[in-house]
Amino acid sequence: MSDLVTIRPLAAADADAALAVINEAARWYREFLPPGEYHEPEMTPGGYHGEAARMTWYGAFRATALVGVMALEYVKDVALLRHAYVLPGRQRDGVGLRLLAHLEGEVRDVRRVVIGTYVGNYKARSALEKAGYRASDDPAGVLRAYFTIPEDRFRTSLTYEKTLEP
Repeated sequence: MSDLVTIRPLAAADADAALAVINEAARWYREFLPPGEYHEPEMTPGGYHGEAARMTWYGAFRATALVGVMALEYVKDVALLRHAYVLPGRQRDGVGLRLLAHLEGEVRDVRRVVIGTYVGNYKARSALEKAGYRASDDPAGVLRAYFTIPEDRFRTSLTYEKTLEP
């Protein structure tokens, strides 16, 4: 039940648990990413710490167990919600939507929120649409303007956007 979930910024001591969530949740990418674009692990410790240098990681906890992560990054005139992962056994119980709503509440000084995902990630796309996000009119332009991602990921990604109320 998602009502038992607490959300807080992640500390350095949470890095191993966050990586475990990310890498476990990302295994399902095998279902839609071409073999040359699927990477295991999805994120390494160095990658996680590199991302932490420019964004704030948040975690969703059930009791003391980390069950989901998401990060908030500001780039130019937008807030990017990045790296949204929920453990497979905790998906579809509202954890991801609770994280999304929490991070929207943390956004400051900008109104436009952008999220990137894979074209084939129907789970994320459905959740984003339920949360009021709409596919960007020019996803390639948005990806180039706000994201630094490998070219293989660029070809298989799109973006969603939402304007927050002031």
